[in-house]
Amino acid sequence: MFRAAGPGYRVAHAGHLSLQQLKVMSAIEHCRTAALGGHVEACEDCGQWRIAYNSCRNRHCPKCQGAAARTWLAEREADLLPVGYFHVVFTLPAEVADIAFHNKALVYDLLFKAASETMLTIAADPKHLGARIGITAVLHTWGSAMTHHPHVHMIVPGGGIALDGTRWVSSRPAFLLPVRVLGKLFRRLFLSRLVALHAAGRLTFFGSMAHLTERCAFLRHLKSVRSKRWAVYAKAPFAGPEAVLAYLSRYTHRVAISNRRLIAFDESGVTFRYKDYRRDGADRQQVMTLATDEFIRRFLLHVLPRGFHRIRHYGLLACSAHKASLAHARKLLDIAAPSDDGTPDEPEDFRPPCPCCGGRMIVIEVFERWRRQPRGPPNASAPIRETAP
Repeated sequence: MFRAAGPGYRVAHAGHLSLQQLKVMSAIEHCRTAALGGHVEACEDCGQWRIAYNSCRNRHCPKCQGAAARTWLAEREADLLPVGYFHVVFTLPAEVADIAFHNKALVYDLLFKAASETMLTIAADPKHLGARIGITAVLHTWGSAMTHHPHVHMIVPGGGIALDGTRWVSSRPAFLLPVRVLGKLFRRLFLSRLVALHAAGRLTFFGSMAHLTERCAFLRHLKSVRSKRWAVYAKAPFAGPEAVLAYLSRYTHRVAISNRRLIAFDESGVTFRYKDYRRDGADRQQVMTLATDEFIRRFLLHVLPRGFHRIRHYGLLACSAHKASLAHARKLLDIAAPSDDGTPDEPEDFRPPCPCCGGRMIVIEVFERWRRQPRGPPNASAPIRETAP
């Protein structure tokens, strides 16, 4: 779709696309083509060979997240504790999401900070858990129909280290923290800091929202959300560490839409599957067709600012001290630390097996980007033409 309609979209929206959006479009268009170079693979057993082109490795590309997700999950597996894990979601209301659309780096960062501080503060309160917990947070900016819907998914162990550091405090089996209390503190922390950003002149607005530059108009815009209940959702705990890893493998490196949800691309537009969360049962799965330009526009809504970290860790899992914190947690839980013999694991081979015999494919030739690539093997079904002597 980007290869077919991308050039025309860039021309039609010249001057309205950011540099990051243009880079994402270019990366996806050239992904796994000769433009990025590649290599020739051959089967060790039967000798069958094929050409494989390099991927763009852009974090917004639907085809390039598999290897990154596997590597990240392997690193996280050693951090899992033998306790229940909860899934908590913090969502911004629509009025604030509109502000985030014009100020992505600032407001997304504020969403992370307000949500994590809310969890750590309520968990440390002796009225609730009275412990220091760990959090892995992942930012998603889309709904199922690719509309702008910023929210943070959190994976939280069901317990934490007591504030005096002497014991492990477990949560109740199916309850972590009260969501209404979390929602109120999240709303207060977020709005107070958002108003401070506006007062410091750090927020910008364009188009129909340009009037929000004025302080009075900005405060009026936020008036309705000050009394609204902010959505904080906590799911029942996962069924063991394996389920946690399965969830993380689906969510950590996800992009706005995956290829498997696409149904058709033709002159009428792009047809894809989505979930309508206002419906229940079988009716929840729906099909939508968008004009190609509108589909591309919605996809590009979710391009993150350059250098923005969409996976973050807090509390016991904060990068600066997570090894010491997890070692202390394992000691309090009386469990052994994961074995480490000091030798690095052999890198996994993610190349698909030989299509003929299932054997292992090895690289026999490499060609650089924009260079002429080797010709593919002849089609066995094609007639063989005789050459003149």
